[in-house]
Amino acid sequence: MYRFVLVLSVLILSLQSSFATDGYFRHGYGIKNSAMGGAGTALSLASTGAITNPASIAFLNSGFSVDLAIFSPERSYNVFGNPSNYPGTFPLKPGKYLSSTEAFIFPTLGANWKLGEKFAVGVVGYGNGGMNSDYQLNVFHDPFSKTTGVNIEQMFVGAAVAFQFAKGHAIGVEPLFGYQRFSAKGLLAFSMFSKDPNSITGNSLATSMGFGGRIGYQGKLLPFLSIGGSYQSKIFMSPFERYQGLFAQEGDFDVPATWNAGIAINASQKLTLALDVQQILYSGVKSVSNKMDLVNNSPMTPTGGQNANFSPLGSENGWGFGWEDVTVVKIGAMFKPAEDWTLMAGFSQGKQAFDEKEVMFNILAPAVVKQHLTFGLSKKFEDREMTIGFMYAPKSSVEGTNPLEAPNQQSIRLEMMQWQLELGYSFSSL
Repeated sequence: MYRFVLVLSVLILSLQSSFATDGYFRHGYGIKNSAMGGAGTALSLASTGAITNPASIAFLNSGFSVDLAIFSPERSYNVFGNPSNYPGTFPLKPGKYLSSTEAFIFPTLGANWKLGEKFAVGVVGYGNGGMNSDYQLNVFHDPFSKTTGVNIEQMFVGAAVAFQFAKGHAIGVEPLFGYQRFSAKGLLAFSMFSKDPNSITGNSLATSMGFGGRIGYQGKLLPFLSIGGSYQSKIFMSPFERYQGLFAQEGDFDVPATWNAGIAINASQKLTLALDVQQILYSGVKSVSNKMDLVNNSPMTPTGGQNANFSPLGSENGWGFGWEDVTVVKIGAMFKPAEDWTLMAGFSQGKQAFDEKEVMFNILAPAVVKQHLTFGLSKKFEDREMTIGFMYAPKSSVEGTNPLEAPNQQSIRLEMMQWQLELGYSFSSL
């Protein structure tokens, strides 16, 4: 127990700002689920599985897991076409520009305790991210900033309770605590569109906390067939007060609800196949889902005057990132060539969270990856296990016009690729 508390404390103190993305959710939580393309709602693989399905710990012996990942994203935007220089336009500098690319290290932690034949409890710690950028130029003509970007860091702690109500069938519940930090720079030019121009950029880190919950089921229908499902509620976060002029609903940035459903088939004694479907409900968070709609929500009227019905940044219907709900299909395989060795592989396919009409704001959050290819290898040593995993997300892009320039004058292409190397260490008893 003391080891878990110590490592969890390190997690809280070492938040990182960038993670693998399905939008800004990670493709998988826990190294084994991650190595299987994120699949595993119907499997009990490790204590970190409670991040996906809290019912899974009902079928595990007491244990502890820690995963450390080295993650590197490459994000860029490319502007085509010269500025029109028409009055009232908002041009971007032509050329291709990369967000500063670095390697990030971040942990995922889990511990579970079996309490008799039917009950189990567990604790997990993990993070989300992906809505961050750091361009070494003045993208949006902010006279007081030489760089442009945003940074959001999210950390969650969950306490799971699982109950095996019938042989091979369990339910689990998991209250969640969330903590997040946010900062923005180089956005002063958008203050003219904000209800609170002093709370839109350059105000250092703002923090936010909140609560939500997760519920799940896992069961064995046949000796070779298991199913699972889970639902995470929206995590209701306190607003970012220092940025209430940027995000809709006066700085609100809740964590969207999600659901997962999966099946697992033991094709043989050595081979297990898993299929998951996940949906992330970004549409339930206005600061993320509100669109930059210049037809129905323009600051100017067609004749060039101010639009009295315009919803400024920070208001209920103020511009957001235009993200829609994302559905992801995840396929994974686990093969045991020997009793103490396990090979894993997986693939996930989703869709981009936004379309070509929303490229302007998403220069700040170019999370356009749609696919993940994953591999992993585990080796057991008596009551301990070492695992290594690798993820590669091929380059993906989306292109649209600059909506604040003359029609068809400029286009913007966003691109992103990423890779991740992850190491895991687990104990089968505490």
